[in-house]
Formats: sequence, structure tokens, C-alpha cells
Amino acid sequence: MPIPAAVLPVEGGPSSRRILLASLVGTSVEFYDFYIYATAAALVFPTLFFPAESESARLMLSYASLGLAFLARPLGAALFGHFGDRMGRKSTLVASLMLMGGSTLAIAFLPTYGQVGLLAPFLLCVLRFAQGLGLGGEWGGAALLAVENAPKGWAGRFGSVPQLGAPVGFLAANGLFLLLGLGLDEVAFRSWGWRLPFLASALLVGLGLWVRLKLTETAEFRAALEHEAPASVPLAELFRSHLRGTLAGTFGAVACFALYYIATAFALGHGTTRLGFSRDTFLSMQLFAILFMAAGIALAGWWADRSSTGRVLAFGCGGVIVAGLLMQPLMGGGTIAAVTAWLAIALFAMGFVYGPLGAWLPGLFPPRVRYTGASMAFNVGGVIGGAVTPMAAEAFAQAGGLTPVGLYLAVAGLFSLAGLWLVPRAAAK
Repeated sequence: MPIPAAVLPVEGGPSSRRILLASLVGTSVEFYDFYIYATAAALVFPTLFFPAESESARLMLSYASLGLAFLARPLGAALFGHFGDRMGRKSTLVASLMLMGGSTLAIAFLPTYGQVGLLAPFLLCVLRFAQGLGLGGEWGGAALLAVENAPKGWAGRFGSVPQLGAPVGFLAANGLFLLLGLGLDEVAFRSWGWRLPFLASALLVGLGLWVRLKLTETAEFRAALEHEAPASVPLAELFRSHLRGTLAGTFGAVACFALYYIATAFALGHGTTRLGFSRDTFLSMQLFAILFMAAGIALAGWWADRSSTGRVLAFGCGGVIVAGLLMQPLMGGGTIAAVTAWLAIALFAMGFVYGPLGAWLPGLFPPRVRYTGASMAFNVGGVIGGAVTPMAAEAFAQAGGLTPVGLYLAVAGLFSLAGLWLVPRAAAK
């Protein structure tokens, strides 16, 4: 993504390249942490932490723990958004990353159910909740770091850079799991190998902190403070004066979460059980398909600056509906080619509903409540779109195969289209 060499968002401050690197590294670490949990929840947590009579029941309990983070995310959005709007973006971003990374690292040292009984799933769920709390404040701050420093006409492209942290984090997480699967036998992997990705997160968090601690406050936030004092209670002001924008942003974010967790967590569990693929084969297919998501994000950011973020999001929502309707014909076919094709189509569409959010959601709110507003909309949308999606998809698949799962996805696309219709005219871009 080319960046004008002359762009310096704040006199004496970091260059645009450093700002974008800080937003990308932070979200890459954040999503790496989140995805290694999602991958482990599909592959190893069901047998190591959740006692149940059937394989499907263990998998659903593991997916339920995955959903705990979504319940914590709105709390994290309110907490970190409050301090981000009152004290600034930089320090809040550092705190959220430390909470996220520390919780992930602690999972590496957890005992299993076979060692300590019910205490094991309890501790796992506590740490998963803490992960979600940190993530609730992380994404909004990273998006604002990029967008509030963007030169005129570059908001879409700058806003898409932190979104690229999603495919980068996914490639790192699933790539490491794939390497472990190739280098370790099943006994070693389930005994201790699965812990290594969680341990590795400490190195990535250290890198993220090193980059972010070198930053100054964002240009737009500093300018806003020169004109008025920060909101005393940003959340109260948000609901009092910007409720329609909050609802629009919340509904608009639903489709990307539903699509992502069906195409990753649910698809991995379904592919390695009902479809009979080996873990390494399916991870390889997902790693290939995630490149289409990265391409979609980059194209969406470029298109948004030449059109509008709302128009790009509407196109992406249409792609989510198409992906839902194609799920049974392609993924249900059960061949490597057909399943890979569906994953690529779904994740390419994901790029067009996820990529523009980095600029679209902050654009719905003024700077004084922007951290809280963007974070709340994004994370409450995550609760609606992603909290129960893997578990609901598994239940639908048991009852009627992939057709109802695909219809569930198509409805999520329609839901987000309704969110675009709610956008206040003054905020539409």
C-alpha cells in the first residue's frame, strides 16, 4: 500500500509509516492471540478441558468458551473507550495489548481436566474472558490510530491497514499450528505442543509494545482537545447523542463476524470431523484462502477512498449472502477443490465487510466519543454476529446439514445491510 513520503501527521511526531506499522503490529498480535484460541478450541480444547459423552458435545462446550470473549468485549469497549476518549489513544492501546497478551500467555501454563478436574475449564474460561476484555479496547484504538492520522483522501486506505492484522494474525497462528502438526506426532501435540503458540505470544506482544511506546497522541484527538474538554462520561454521551450511529455501526459489523467464525472456527471443526479431512490438510486450505481475505481488505480500502466506505460495505454484505447460498453446494461437496473454493469466496467477501470498518465506524462519531463509539459498535456487533455463531452453526449442521448454516450466514448479511440503512445522513460517507 503506497504512502505519500511527504505525509507527516503531527509536526515532530512519528511518520505515517511508523503509525501504520504500530496499528498493524498491534492488531496482528491481537488477532494472533485470538485465533490461536479459536484454533485450539476446534482441535484440542474439547478433549483436554471439556468432559462430555460425545465428540460433538465436547466441541460445542469448547465453542461456548470461545464465545465468552465476545461477552467481555463490550465491557472492554466501555472501559478502554472511556479512558481512550478522556486520556488519549496511546496509553489506552498499551494497556489493552498488555491485558490481551498476558491472558494469552497464561493459557500456556494451564493444567488440563485430567490433572485438576473442573478447575481447568474454569480457569480457561476466566482467561478467555480477560482476552475478550483486552480485545474490546484494542481494535477501536488501533483503527483510530490510523484514521485520525490519515491525510485527506486516505482514510479508507489508512483504516484498512489495522484490518490487515486479521489475516496476518491468522497466518501466524494457523501456520504455527500447521508446523507443529507436521513436526510432532499426535501424542506430543496434545500433551505439550499446543502450548507453544500461546508461549510465542509473549514475543509478539513485546514487539507490539515496543512499537507503540514510541508513538505520540493522534493528530485529530490533539486538535479536538484544543477546542473542547473531553466528555466526562463518554458512554453516557454516546447513548444520549449518538444512539442511531451506534445502532447503525453495531448492525453493520454483524456480517463480518458471522462470516469469519463460520469460515474459520466452525469450518475447521466441521472439516476435520464430518468431512474427514486431516488437521494439517484443512489448515493448509484455510491458510491459502486467507490470502483472499487480505486481497479483499486491500481492495476495499482503495475502493473506499474512490467511492465511499458505505458503498463498499454494501457490496461486501451482498458477498456474504452469496457465500451463504454457496455453502452447501461447495463445502458440502466434500472435495478439497470445492471446499477450498468456498473458503476463498467467503474470505474474499470477508475482506469487503471487514476492511472498510476501520474507517467507516470511526466516521460515525465525533472525536470526543469516537473511541467509545467505534469500540462499542464493533464489539457489540461481534456479540451478535460471532458469540454463538460457531455453536449455532454446529447445532444447525447436526440438525440439517450445511444448508441452514448457509442461510444463517445469508441472514447475517441482510442484517448488516439494514445497519447501513440506519446511518445518519450527516455521518454517511
